[in-house]
Amino acid sequence: MKSLGTNWFIEGSIDFEHKKYILLDYLQEINRHFDKSKLYPNLTDLIFHFNNLLYFKKNKTMLQQAFPQRLTQADLDAVKLTYQKIVDDDNSMKEIESIITYALQQMDPAIQTGKEIYDFVESRLNIDPVGIVPLMPYHGYFSLRNGRERTNWIYEYQITIFENKDDKFRGININFIETYEQSITKTPEALKLDLIRRNKYLPNPAVYYVHSDITFPLEQTLLPVAKRSLVKYISKAA
Repeated sequence: MKSLGTNWFIEGSIDFEHKKYILLDYLQEINRHFDKSKLYPNLTDLIFHFNNLLYFKKNKTMLQQAFPQRLTQADLDAVKLTYQKIVDDDNSMKEIESIITYALQQMDPAIQTGKEIYDFVESRLNIDPVGIVPLMPYHGYFSLRNGRERTNWIYEYQITIFENKDDKFRGININFIETYEQSITKTPEALKLDLIRRNKYLPNPAVYYVHSDITFPLEQTLLPVAKRSLVKYISKAA
């Protein structure tokens, strides 16, 4: 996918029309992916740039400190770069503010489209525990089925907890194990027994069957949404 640099709006030529062309080219590709229900990494990248622009807009002092800087000397021994300011005048600031305002207006509809796709995919997902769920269901397996496809994708998962000064957050790490073709004999229940037999380090794992009734792009959409949905499901149930 086409990408924007972190400080794309203040790097190089500070020209509204030039930055507008760069932005619209980027958004055109984002929307092409959304039209195919391909969410990631496009939605994450888009939200990052939107929030980055908001941050700079609300912190003009930071904006001035982060002005684009031109390389003047390279210290090869320490691999350090020293810079000089390219611009520091009101006209450039006004141009940058116009670029930021325009970019936020153009990005917002694309973000809303991405969120609508995400919500739709999440609404088509079902999560079913397989057998008895242990008291600590933060490490286990999930089987992912994409629409009517018979192939199931098996992942080991581990939910992590990290926190900042204000709140705690839950994340999830996954490791792909294998695929299997679902049938009358090869069921999620049979899968659980087989995983316990083969992997002695998890004698009593939580196992979930995650399935959608519509087929979506697996890597770009279904798997990322399934991961987040599983974290929410376990967090509410635990």
